[in-house]
Amino acid sequence: MLDGGFDLIQLLRIGVDIALVWYVIYKLIMLIRGTKAIQLLKGIAVVLAVWLISIVLNLQTVQYFTNQIIEWGLIVIIILFQPELRRALEQLGRGNIFGRSSRSEEEIIEQNIEAIIQSCNYMAKRRIGALISIERETGIGDYAETGIPIDGKLTHQLLTNIFTPNTPLHDGAVILKGDIITAAACYLPLSESPFISKELGTRHRAAMGISEVTDALTIVVSEETGNISCTKNGELHRELDQEGLRTLLRENLSLSLKAPSKKSKKRRGNKNG
Repeated sequence: MLDGGFDLIQLLRIGVDIALVWYVIYKLIMLIRGTKAIQLLKGIAVVLAVWLISIVLNLQTVQYFTNQIIEWGLIVIIILFQPELRRALEQLGRGNIFGRSSRSEEEIIEQNIEAIIQSCNYMAKRRIGALISIERETGIGDYAETGIPIDGKLTHQLLTNIFTPNTPLHDGAVILKGDIITAAACYLPLSESPFISKELGTRHRAAMGISEVTDALTIVVSEETGNISCTKNGELHRELDQEGLRTLLRENLSLSLKAPSKKSKKRRGNKNG
């Protein structure tokens, strides 16, 4: 028996109890991550914070209203979170909520890469111009706000359809974040480097421009030649074939997805592009 009346079994029971509760909370957060439920949770946190402040400062009117919100909050949560709760119960029934994700991070990244490659190859063969910027460590949300919000799951069909000529979103850049198409018809900063080749158009200058101020990986499909190029960190990789593009994406989107290096035509931003 330990001092204070707690024995080892009781301590283990408390530890397991706390660990299980935190694990359930973690899995629920992972389940609703990226859904509107996250914003609702933030709103609930604000209400609770106001309620605590009203108690400390004895703000009776504020406390009355927050008490009413909390009292009816459970019913409101059930109504507002209906899709998320249904999804959680379905996954619980399938035994997936506490199990490992059916797809690893590497598999998701590989799927994203293949979707991008399929779309670029399709557009290159048909001389459809495209500008695709992939967010990495540096956020590029400011540039996404200049376009039209999409927030759609990345597929090669959707990505290709956005750049189809004579459609409302085809002009401008698409911004990707993970496996989500964040926005389309976005404006990217044009590079002012005098060393970029005159044969390159606005898309290439925009791709170089975003690569000079962020670590984003940006893909360009030329409307004139059908060639595929890619920029990163002020460098321009030109005339990439399918395997060259795949290698470049793997090397820069996942450290664990290394492919054998394949040389591509590369020109730095301080040389002729």
